[in-house]
Amino acid sequence: VQLQAFGGGLVQPGGSLRLSCAASGRTFSSYAVGWFRQAPGKEREFVAGTRWSGSTTNYADSVKGRFTIARDNRENTVYLQMNSLKPEDTAVYYCAAGPYVSAWPSQYGTWGQGTQVTVSS
Repeated sequence: VQLQAFGGGLVQPGGSLRLSCAASGRTFSSYAVGWFRQAPGKEREFVAGTRWSGSTTNYADSVKGRFTIARDNRENTVYLQMNSLKPEDTAVYYCAAGPYVSAWPSQYGTWGQGTQVTVSS
């Protein structure tokens, strides 16, 4: 499977963005998908993840209640809806596919190229 993340941009604090992770490959629906982010000078951190069925979702504490992950296996796409954005959400956001949802980047074998999200007034 190959992944492509897009939808980033510049948004004011309190605003919203929706990121998309488009996958190619007929086996996409069998993978768990995670969203990660990496700010300058910081390690890559887990944001949200969903199992292949979409029935289970996990979120980092820092985004709970503000971000929502959802997948559409018919469209081979996973979305990350980001609301109430804060300046500390500024980072490059990556999607990744793996056998199960994990907060550890090393558990994911396939990564998209990343999309920049900047939250600033």
